[in-house]
Amino acid sequence: MITTAGAIPTIEPDTAEELAAALRRASDARQSMVISGAGTKMNWGRRPQRVDAILGTRRLNRVLAHQHGDLTATIEAGATLAAVNETLTRNGQCLPLDPPFADRATIGGILATNDSGPLRHRFGTPRDLVIGVQLATVDGALAKAGGQVVKNVAGYDLSKLVCGSFGSLAAIVSATFKLAPLPSASKTITVDAPDIAALAAIVREVMSSQLEPIAFELGASTGATGGMAGVAQAGRPALIMRFASLPVVVDAQIHQACALAASKGCAATIVDGDAERRVWDQWARGLWDSPGAIVRASWLPAEIASALAALKGCATAATTTGVTPDITPTVTQLGGRAAVGAGLIRIDGDARAQAATIEQLRRSTAFRHVVIVRGSDELKSLVDVWGPLGDRERLLVSLKRALDPIGVLNAGRGPL
Repeated sequence: MITTAGAIPTIEPDTAEELAAALRRASDARQSMVISGAGTKMNWGRRPQRVDAILGTRRLNRVLAHQHGDLTATIEAGATLAAVNETLTRNGQCLPLDPPFADRATIGGILATNDSGPLRHRFGTPRDLVIGVQLATVDGALAKAGGQVVKNVAGYDLSKLVCGSFGSLAAIVSATFKLAPLPSASKTITVDAPDIAALAAIVREVMSSQLEPIAFELGASTGATGGMAGVAQAGRPALIMRFASLPVVVDAQIHQACALAASKGCAATIVDGDAERRVWDQWARGLWDSPGAIVRASWLPAEIASALAALKGCATAATTTGVTPDITPTVTQLGGRAAVGAGLIRIDGDARAQAATIEQLRRSTAFRHVVIVRGSDELKSLVDVWGPLGDRERLLVSLKRALDPIGVLNAGRGPL
């Protein structure tokens, strides 16, 4: 099926074979094609170069197989995560991913961007959960790698290769994932820390304790305004931990976490049921509902206090160093995986101030892999989305030339 989005046609195949054939035609015609699922990440990456057509996957939206006993499922790329988990829930299982826009994001888009959320603390990223994949290449071939069981050695691990490639190497047709059983009980504790030192102390102690949250988040702001998604008071750092298991285990873990918070002079609140769901929904939307650029970054979890101090320094430097006085001062908020050391940073201000802050973050020794996720065209004209690739550049260029030699896929938006 072919529709039009403005002047750009959208091709929506009904089968894997039709999708592969569409890629072959685009290759033969030297056309540039962008792959899209629900479109939640279409403005991510670099500004696109020439786009001749959009290849939509939303008609490929089935759960092809659900091996209950093996805790695996094979899912087409256009299926939304929400719809997939609605199906898996009937058998007491789920695909434990919770990236931004999880209600609309598709399996193919999540895998292509290796996008994740708070559940990364316990279950990892899509790259950790995928065990098999079917791809369509630009020469019109369908290729499979991996399998439908957790332990397999079938072929090259192409499933890991396409994770984070932003659709630059091949089109994901379907993927097989490890699943998780639904817990019988769940509770969340939110911790309002008086200062960064108290927050950092709790992070270190949780990491060295026997506490096993399935999500362990931190949030902080460099400004005096803007609480973290209704969890913390404005301008104060916050921690949020979710425990999910048997009821007796959850209660014991919550009790231990509350005692730890109290020992550091922090106020703790316990929520469950609908209140717990509202807390996590607010947390997921907190950074995205406000304007500003959003970057993805990593840091050393044990040195979170130094990272937050560096973040404040970067925001200040953006308004005082190498920029003109009319630039709006930046206010930054960070939300991410406390014990993993990865998350999102929102940067307010105009494009020049945002660019200056991003450059400062990239020069800082406290942060690594600073990548723009959401940003205006003006910001992307001032600073590269992906930043320096270092030693990876030659490898990525070689992969692109091997799998997409004439540049059919992704219009230069991705990291390769």
